[in-house]
Amino acid sequence: MASTIGMTRGVELAGKVALVTGGARNIGRAIARSLAAGGATVMVNARTSRTQAEETVAMIAEAGGKAALHLADVTDAAQVRALVDATVKRFGRLDMLVNNAAVRLETPFERITLDEWRSVVASILDAAFLCSQACVAHLAKSGAGAIVNIGGLTGHRGATGRAHVIAAKAALAGLTKALALDLAPSGITVNCVVPGTIESERGLPGVPERPEGRRTPPPIGRRGEPEEIAAMVRMLCGPDARYITGQAIHVNGGGYMP
Repeated sequence: MASTIGMTRGVELAGKVALVTGGARNIGRAIARSLAAGGATVMVNARTSRTQAEETVAMIAEAGGKAALHLADVTDAAQVRALVDATVKRFGRLDMLVNNAAVRLETPFERITLDEWRSVVASILDAAFLCSQACVAHLAKSGAGAIVNIGGLTGHRGATGRAHVIAAKAALAGLTKALALDLAPSGITVNCVVPGTIESERGLPGVPERPEGRRTPPPIGRRGEPEEIAAMVRMLCGPDARYITGQAIHVNGGGYMP
């Protein structure tokens, strides 16, 4: 049975519009559904996973929410501008941006090519930069704008075989702090949610199989659910989190304690 954490229909985000990148499956899908359950209208972005993104939109509609789909490569500045423009044109405003899109490859350091390095870093860091910059003017008009970046546990404690992912996720935490300071005068909060070991559909492009050494559950005794990450994102996008900014918030069952 699918988890219902963060899926209870609420009103704290009513009248708001959210853009979620990488919203086709796993954590991105859970975030899109949770924000919609909070009352937000959601633009679901994916690069190529149209069928799965359409399923996300259908799930939201079936639950009584409102969502749409826009395919775009968020490492491409022109496509990002078109994505943001389409969101505002369709829904009239933009209040929340969730930078979730990422490619997470597993490659021994000595075999990482420059092209692979650039591709991974672009999918995580460049995408967050481009999307945030494209959304700033609209988020400032909201009066309660919020950006939530989805980080990675390995960006804080390290791991083998993921030098490019770790470097990009660590940089994303730094970008969060920088944007929190730069955008505070515009009333925009910026935070980073850092998932621990989460149950997710593996073996897909950009989502490799979990290595044997990272299959042990955290101290709480189980892996987390995507909905548990989504619940934190929803809280940070809502009215109760307006005094929280510049933070990397770990949701990991005790797997890492900074």
